[in-house]
Amino acid sequence: MRNRIQAGERAVKGFPADAFRGAPRGHRVVTQRPMAKTTDTADDRPEERRGGAGSVQSVDRAVSVLEILAKLGEAGVTEISEELGVHKSTAFRILGVLENRGLVEQERDRGKYYLGAGVLRLAGAAAIRLDISQEGQPVCRALAEDTGETANIAVLDGDAAVNIMQARGSAAVTAYNWLGRRTPLHATASGKVLLAHLPAPRRETLVTRKLPRFTERTLITAAGLRAQLAAVLEDGFACTSEELEIGLNAVAAPVRAHDGAVIGAIGVSGPAYRMERQLLPELAERAAKAAADLSRLMGFPG
Repeated sequence: MRNRIQAGERAVKGFPADAFRGAPRGHRVVTQRPMAKTTDTADDRPEERRGGAGSVQSVDRAVSVLEILAKLGEAGVTEISEELGVHKSTAFRILGVLENRGLVEQERDRGKYYLGAGVLRLAGAAAIRLDISQEGQPVCRALAEDTGETANIAVLDGDAAVNIMQARGSAAVTAYNWLGRRTPLHATASGKVLLAHLPAPRRETLVTRKLPRFTERTLITAAGLRAQLAAVLEDGFACTSEELEIGLNAVAAPVRAHDGAVIGAIGVSGPAYRMERQLLPELAERAAKAAADLSRLMGFPG
């Protein structure tokens, strides 16, 4: 055997020396040992080796962690790993990624994890995309069918309520179109709902200004309106009896966004001879149920 290896050749332990004699002079031969057999399962192998399937599984587990914390309120690594059916180290890695993203937070003194502010930011972004007029269509139609009257959805527009959705029930004999119409806050059921849930300074500004009278039943005193708005907050709905037009009664209830803020009102209006004053509380309860249904579609969990 030659004592010296020609330049550019490398002796590698475990390989015969003549295995490299064909390599061109001055070039380095790169070799690799045969890989040992592994008994790792697909779940045990690192995500880099598992490729796309592992990435999908990691995402699925991360979402599961968020769902577990949403259900339990808070949980430790051991509890989460048991819920997921994975090793504690795997659960800890997932929690670490979610914590870095602000989706979960940890109580340092107790080691418990809970949903973080990042989840609220995501929920807020999703809720913004939910259009109340689009989501409210089936709810508005169902309310009209349930009561037989005209159902409307209204939102705040400066110092007035504007109707953005309308559906007519079987008993609605008039074809009057409320869509796009701005109506006064103090003389309509939807308007009173929106006014009652405004921040106190803004509400007081609108209550204490000069209130126009539309009928003899229109409430135009600040003290009287304040009392009605307090009742709206307590009852969860508003009623009006011929305050905007003679012969027209209405009820309405608040629609809430994911964070509980009132973003609209859904209600029913109809002729006073059919929507008699003694029937208004019952109709208002139906409107409140419709409002709760629409609020859930808008992301409100209550």
